[in-house]
Amino acid sequence: MDDAITLEKETLGSLAKTAVIDCDVHNAVPSIQALFPYLPDRWRDYVVEHGIKSLEPNYYPRGVSLSARPDSVLPNGDPPGSDLEVLRRQVLEPWNMQYAILNCLYGVQMIHNEDWAAAMARAVNDWQIAEWLDKEQRLRASIVVASQNPEQAAEEIHRLGQHPGFVQVLLMVRSEMLYGKKHFWPIYEAAQQYGLVIGIHAGGVTGYPTMPVGWPSYYLEDYVSQSQAFQSQIVSLICEGTFQKFPRLRVTLLESGFAWMPALMWRLDKNWKGLRREIPWVDRLPSEIIREHFRLTIQPLDESPKPEHLLQTMEQMRSQDMLLFSTDYPHWHFDEKEEALPANLPPSLEKKILSENARSFYRFD
Repeated sequence: MDDAITLEKETLGSLAKTAVIDCDVHNAVPSIQALFPYLPDRWRDYVVEHGIKSLEPNYYPRGVSLSARPDSVLPNGDPPGSDLEVLRRQVLEPWNMQYAILNCLYGVQMIHNEDWAAAMARAVNDWQIAEWLDKEQRLRASIVVASQNPEQAAEEIHRLGQHPGFVQVLLMVRSEMLYGKKHFWPIYEAAQQYGLVIGIHAGGVTGYPTMPVGWPSYYLEDYVSQSQAFQSQIVSLICEGTFQKFPRLRVTLLESGFAWMPALMWRLDKNWKGLRREIPWVDRLPSEIIREHFRLTIQPLDESPKPEHLLQTMEQMRSQDMLLFSTDYPHWHFDEKEEALPANLPPSLEKKILSENARSFYRFD
């Protein structure tokens, strides 16, 4: 018991001393009317005439990990994560944040009208600049794009690619087709041009099942199976030659978990050795490509009751550079601050996860 208390104090002390970089914080649009100043008249009228109330994701059931932690619920009824001052009090200040990367999960990817989707993405980004980036120097953000039309998405990246507040392009893991397909390459070309990371986040298009064999019956199945979608996207990006075409492209998997990664790397390497003639452009082990081009945030943390098991999983990835710190605020993945990190981390690895890996990958000053 005394050892546990000592470890907890050391962990909290380390967190207090380290300038943390949080790679997954969610800012929420308070209402669709908040975007009206950033929408052309045509689309503002469209929203009003069609009685559209919100594109905010509807997390079900209340109290699951993707729902808001209790202290982030706002008394005025606005969604958690929509108040900058509350975010300062609950994230930036307690964690000694140097930077926090905003990933706004507004449902533009669910819109079937491509022109309206592009207009909404543009409005969300302009709202992020005016209401978040211009008001708080510790914040960075992901460019929200409507991936339904990659050419239009690339135009949005070109519009904002040189803005110092944007460090990433946000895609959702459940997509209409696999992200390695050439259909999406205009997005990667633009992201590489501006040195932006591609962030692939859990969730996405609702018209497609999370499982490769059909629709699940229960939320639990849906939530746990998100990791299958992440694995499918990794395999697609590698096998389709995305990183041969865009050798400087970097990808962060957000809210994906990571305990499944070693097994995927082993299986992909093993089968590539026998089938490499099918994809001759993949000229080295897929696991090497993964270590170079991919990073993963640590929440949600799939932690064994025995801390040594998770440390073994991290060792099996054969890299100390791949994991990035995240709180996933305001989502509810841990109760106490010390639970945000895996237990018993070596101090050097803890520092890399808390800040150094993100500093290098996102090229923060």
